[in-house]
Amino acid sequence: MPPMSFAGIVTKVGFMNKTATVTVSRWVFDKRTGKRFARSKKFLVHDEQNQLLREDSVVIKNCPPISARKRFTLDSIVSSPERERALAHSAAAAAAAGTPPPTSAEPASA
Repeated sequence: MPPMSFAGIVTKVGFMNKTATVTVSRWVFDKRTGKRFARSKKFLVHDEQNQLLREDSVVIKNCPPISARKRFTLDSIVSSPERERALAHSAAAAAAAGTPPPTSAEPASA
């Protein structure tokens, strides 16, 4: 299989250990009418550290088969709305308490 990478959004995470479901969408043009419409496909992705959260934008790449349906691994996380929201919330809480806010380099205590 030639090397492939896709950009998608995490739609399901936490139900299987080290596995997330990523939906990859693309635009297709109808031959007859010329209108464009969205097509999407779901891929099972190997997430070694269980670091993905729902609604994360990620880049995945193909790899040798890990299981019967898992053929992709996590390449990078483009953006993470949940993680950014949690970081902003902890910074606001720290500002209200008068302590320095946590940075993205050190994990926030939950």
